[in-house]
Amino acid sequence: MTLRCLDSLKGIMERGDTEVILVDNGSTDGTCRAVGAKFPCVMIIRNGENRGVAYARNRGLERSCGDYVLILDNDTVANAEAIDGMIGYMESTPGVGICGCRLVGDGGEVQQSYKAFPGLVKKIRNALSRNKSGNAVDPPGEVCFPEYVIGACQLIRRKVVEQVGLLDEAIFYGPEDADYCIRARSKGWETAYLPQFTIVHSWRRASSRNLFSRLSWLHVCGLLHFYVKHRRIV
Repeated sequence: MTLRCLDSLKGIMERGDTEVILVDNGSTDGTCRAVGAKFPCVMIIRNGENRGVAYARNRGLERSCGDYVLILDNDTVANAEAIDGMIGYMESTPGVGICGCRLVGDGGEVQQSYKAFPGLVKKIRNALSRNKSGNAVDPPGEVCFPEYVIGACQLIRRKVVEQVGLLDEAIFYGPEDADYCIRARSKGWETAYLPQFTIVHSWRRASSRNLFSRLSWLHVCGLLHFYVKHRRIV
């Protein structure tokens, strides 16, 4: 999936004003070697162990230089039209600090690419659900300004990173994306969902594979941390 994701960014990589950073979170399957051989222009950051999504993304944010940072999960297939479209929107809408686009599965089903964060009990129930559909929905046809766009694809303005800081590393796996959008909002930045642009997301729902795994437990801990931090217990 990582090679497929990078393949979709080939055209972007050729631009002189663009950098691509891969953060490897302690993989043991030869990913770094394969990426280095096929995409020598990609900057690879190797973490010796998996310390969570927020920790890994922060290492990439620290090394990035652009006016915009696009966070992509490795199970996405991007395209220049969507990336350029999101950047163009941000350029013309200075009050928006973070945006995301429409995410669809490999079969074309539209996923729930933005959300309003639900109450604690409902969120934990959803997080532990075995539903594999990717929360397919019928999204609005116009730009809207939700509470957050999911972290599989978030375009973040550099000024937001400078004002808000890095992702919360106390959250190992979810909901670091919602936390960041809420923190940005507290600084006066809006989050936008742009349905006119589309990126493929092979949604995997890692936390639902084994409800009693370490990852599922860390996910629940992240949720509890989020709710206490933002006082959203109910």
